[in-house]
Amino acid sequence: QVQLVESGGGLVQAGGSLRLACAASGRTSSPYGMGWFRQAPGKEREFVCAMSWSGGTYCTDSVKGRFTISRDNGANTGYLQMANLTPEDTAVYYCAAHSGRGLNVSPRYEYWGQGTQVTVSS
Repeated sequence: QVQLVESGGGLVQAGGSLRLACAASGRTSSPYGMGWFRQAPGKEREFVCAMSWSGGTYCTDSVKGRFTISRDNGANTGYLQMANLTPEDTAVYYCAAHSGRGLNVSPRYEYWGQGTQVTVSS
């Protein structure tokens, strides 16, 4: 089992930046891929960015060039650096993890955090 706790959400003005963190605990000695998803009110949860154990990354087109996913395996922490935020980025952001070394852009993750709210005002 892997437990995930997100932090770093909040209220920011359009054009601003936030960095989300995802602290993993539990069975973290085995390789695992990480991902970030978000869910806006009235919408389905959508993929944002993912990262493999070895450092490969992929982000959805709407955030490319603005969001950066990273991780510190030694600290068992993942990050989502978000810049040039717009009101359309307002959502609850979820961190997720899956066993293995691969990069996963689908929602088929084994472990999920509780989510952190990001609100971008215009």
